[in-house]
Amino acid sequence: MQSASLSGKTAIITGAGGGFGGVLSTAFLQQGAQVMGLDVDARLLEDYQSQLPAASRSRFHSLIADIADYAECERAVTQARTQLGGAHILINNAALGMSLISVDHMHKGVDITDITPQMWQRFVAVNFTGSWNMTRAVIDDMRARRWGRIIDITTSFFTMLRGGFQPYGPCKAGLEAMAAAHAKEFEGSGITVNVVVPGGPADTPMVPVESGYARIDLVQPGVMAPPIVWLCSDAASHLTGNRYIAAKWDAGIDPVSAEQKCRAPIAWPDLARTPVWPGGAPPKQ
Repeated sequence: MQSASLSGKTAIITGAGGGFGGVLSTAFLQQGAQVMGLDVDARLLEDYQSQLPAASRSRFHSLIADIADYAECERAVTQARTQLGGAHILINNAALGMSLISVDHMHKGVDITDITPQMWQRFVAVNFTGSWNMTRAVIDDMRARRWGRIIDITTSFFTMLRGGFQPYGPCKAGLEAMAAAHAKEFEGSGITVNVVVPGGPADTPMVPVESGYARIDLVQPGVMAPPIVWLCSDAASHLTGNRYIAAKWDAGIDPVSAEQKCRAPIAWPDLARTPVWPGGAPPKQ
């Protein structure tokens, strides 16, 4: 791990009980941060915390919370404020996977008739609205401090547009667009917003064993940590509105060079260059 000391900082990580969430929680703890790990699954949080070394365990604070409920997001941020000195970093990682609809979704696309309206609404509530809820809940504290880091975990553009991969794909596309807009909205406030994606199917529960893929052929969850931790450091205070493919981040070189090689525009900026608008263009945020 490239050094990016986060001592004195508190990170809220959603979906912290496993997959990317567990990897990121460990990485932030190793860099000296306090971590508030949110998850709906109490068992996952307990299992994760029980495996932490004693030196880190006291800095990991678990909270059972459903990010689809704004009141629970506010409760998490209030607890971070009163017990941990506030949230400096937000990692919007939690998401429902397509396995909830079909374990064979990697090979056979999900038909629209396989998705109930209730399932669609639940995916949108967690995978899209949940990240807005958490961002809205932390933003006042970050603005008051004039320092904040928000990382949204989206997905490959191919996955967003893939047939038979709804509701997951459209929710991640919405999250990417929201991240791009928030980066502009918060520009100059000391708060940065960036997107990090794994770069392909990853060795997490999102890709079930039933998929038949050899786990070694999947993107390993550990690749997410180096770019995300570094983007949350003071050294990255000038970086906002970017997208990073974690699998292409070279952890063997210095992070400044790795970031420059790995950086891409967030979302689809070329599509917004010629708006039809009274006077030629909308006012800048």
